[in-house]
Amino acid sequence: MTSMSERLTDFGYGLGWSAVRHVPDSVGRGLFDKGAGLAGRRGGGPAQLRRNLARVLGVAPAAVPDATVEASVRSYARYWYEAFRLPSMPTDEAVRSVTLPEEDQAWLAEDVGRGKGVVIALPHSGNWDMAGVWLVAHYGKFATVAERLKPESLFTRFVDYRESLGFEIFPLSGGEQPPMTVLAERLRAGGIICLLGDRDLARHGIEVEFFGEKTRMPAGPARLAIETGAALKVAHHWFTDAPTSELRCGPALDTSGGVEATTQLLADAYQANIAAHPVDWHMLQPLWEADWSDERRARIEGTPQDG
Repeated sequence: MTSMSERLTDFGYGLGWSAVRHVPDSVGRGLFDKGAGLAGRRGGGPAQLRRNLARVLGVAPAAVPDATVEASVRSYARYWYEAFRLPSMPTDEAVRSVTLPEEDQAWLAEDVGRGKGVVIALPHSGNWDMAGVWLVAHYGKFATVAERLKPESLFTRFVDYRESLGFEIFPLSGGEQPPMTVLAERLRAGGIICLLGDRDLARHGIEVEFFGEKTRMPAGPARLAIETGAALKVAHHWFTDAPTSELRCGPALDTSGGVEATTQLLADAYQANIAAHPVDWHMLQPLWEADWSDERRARIEGTPQDG
């Protein structure tokens, strides 16, 4: 049965998608930014965000500048504002707002031209949906996965939203086929897949060192590239002055060391990019092992809990 909180969440997202398109861009951005500024200042901002930024900056949580926390909350609000506006934004306007260096464009064209598929892994930074719109405009549809949110109506909203942008979406669970199977098929056909890779949602993640501490990241990007022979690339998106943003997508990684070593290479690449643009990394959840709850630790490590 769908809970009241789940119904309210679904209603809130639906209201966001319907309301934002009916207000002028400057007004909508201003409202989201003002609300984010208030949230970022209240009580020092989200505590977990502050702890995560502390790792990136290499300081104690209390030493993270309040202005940095506030800027990160503003960046997160910009992501949601643009996500709500994207379905009604002219495609050429969205594409023009994203800058990818010519060198990176050449690397991407070369890897796609090999015809063996391309896996693009990226962290929760900037607006990954906007980066996806750029990719669709230049290379056509790509495949990705979606976490099965609750209630089902909210999951459907997100699938419909991303499909409206030209993405091909497969559910992370509960689909007709396991997502790894269909993603591998797309790669063997020479297609492109994009996967968020800085947070493990299952029990099958690879332990990596990330900003000097242990966490786990999904094995999927590395495993798919190795098993299919596809190129494995890291992309990173960050915000500049609204409404513009920048995107990087470097040369393919060396996957010859196997899944674990390659996943660590991904973590190293995410780390370098996030360190360069910390406020645009939207990680408000516990990520490092030291921050895991007992329940999450038991789920990930497969250990029984007392009681």
